[in-house]
Amino acid sequence: MLQTPPTFGFLFDIDGVLVRGRYVIPAAQEAFRKLVDSNGQLRVPVVFVTNAGNCLQDVKAQELSDALGLEVSPEQVILSHSPLHLFRQFHEKCMLVSGQGPVEENARNVGFRNVVTIQDVRKAFPLLDMVDQSRRPKELPPLTTDFPTIEGVILFGEPVQWETSLQLIIDVLLSNGNPGVELAAVPYPHIPVLACNMDLLWMAEAKMPRFGHGTFLVCLENIYKKVTGRELKYEALIGKPSIVTYQYAEYLIEQQVERRGWPSPICRLYAVGDNPMSDIYGANFYNRYLKAACQARAQAEVKRSVVVADPRSEDHSEPRKDWYVLLESCKSILVCTGVYSPHGDVPADPHESLVETVFHGHRDFCFDTSLVEASYVVQDVNEAVELVFEKENWSQE
Repeated sequence: MLQTPPTFGFLFDIDGVLVRGRYVIPAAQEAFRKLVDSNGQLRVPVVFVTNAGNCLQDVKAQELSDALGLEVSPEQVILSHSPLHLFRQFHEKCMLVSGQGPVEENARNVGFRNVVTIQDVRKAFPLLDMVDQSRRPKELPPLTTDFPTIEGVILFGEPVQWETSLQLIIDVLLSNGNPGVELAAVPYPHIPVLACNMDLLWMAEAKMPRFGHGTFLVCLENIYKKVTGRELKYEALIGKPSIVTYQYAEYLIEQQVERRGWPSPICRLYAVGDNPMSDIYGANFYNRYLKAACQARAQAEVKRSVVVADPRSEDHSEPRKDWYVLLESCKSILVCTGVYSPHGDVPADPHESLVETVFHGHRDFCFDTSLVEASYVVQDVNEAVELVFEKENWSQE
């Protein structure tokens, strides 16, 4: 029996949902056996959305292919920094990049032409990094005169040797992009800062969650405020739970549908994650955005319908074919194999949660209890897939 074309798709988080560190969660392999056909092709559109960013997109795709036993293309993987493709206004500027792993290559892969690293700054201005006494210069270095002015900062992910990155990023912000130069007054607003991955915590092999890039951002924000008396401002916050990440995921779902030749539009997305403060908040936040957009379109249609059409005017009888018009919802599914513990986090009584729940989200996102409450809570990703198939009356064969 031929399966009808899909009208729904999945957004899967990776750490805590499909893997724990280097180990595959068994339920993930079971889930993907249900998601592929006899030819090893996905039966529905799938995009993997992770806040990890200290790796290359094609490497992450290969890791997923090996873990899940199917071919995952780089075009199905969104890393925390992937939406930086959209920030073209910064692509030609001199940008300082912070993180670990292939940060320069990642920056160039998303469009940035002129990047310098924390190590470049440290090498050019060795007197700035003074915490580790063993790394202090033994002799007074010559004055650096040809280092380019830094025009913005991209925070890709948690670095190693946090004290070095914190010190040098603060120096760059306080010097208006000219580290080593002392200005008469603190420049404010400071040069643009773009941050990827706001996760305070993430789940690896350890029993308890580990510090994520969000923890580094907390340190940076508080040091900047303590030193200047002002708030650190972000030009953009990228990665879950930001709207731009889900818009980019929606675009990749659309591209996947077109490549596979599926005729039906995707109307519903199901986002599966283990972190209430990023995965669930983000999916619910995007669902709220979609509902508001749908309501605005409906109101616009009502206004248009009461206007008597001029015969000479443009024909509006054809329905619009914009992709975002077709997507109706993004439902959140919380699994219990990662950060989330079914014994805590979000109390059943929302009034109680205001008092007892610690908000692990980023400073610039408000704590709305309804946004951290999942549409569905299941044990693991296999149960999540089974639940969606049941909701969509979709064959599990």
